[in-house]
Amino acid sequence: MYTTVTKNLVTLARMLERLDRSAVAVDPQQYRGVVEHLSEVLRAMPDDAHLHAVLDASPSTAELYENLQYQHAGLCRSPLEPGLNAELAARAAIEAARHSASQPKH
Repeated sequence: MYTTVTKNLVTLARMLERLDRSAVAVDPQQYRGVVEHLSEVLRAMPDDAHLHAVLDASPSTAELYENLQYQHAGLCRSPLEPGLNAELAARAAIEAARHSASQPKH
């Protein structure tokens, strides 16, 4: 069942997506107002299927949600495996570069 909070979340998420994808300059005060209101709604929204459906459909809202949750949950919506694989690849590249640098030049 959709509550008023859920309806507000959907409306604001759509607005934020439109603003983020706008081909014309967006009024900063309007943008800030949408983000502030959306932040309030996200804080009031229960962690349920409705919230996650909106976050899955709205990348801008998902990013805002993740930023709001960061102090408690880190990058809670970012896939862990690609980040871990990137870190491991970077470490391997650094180690290979160190090894190459320590080899005598011919």
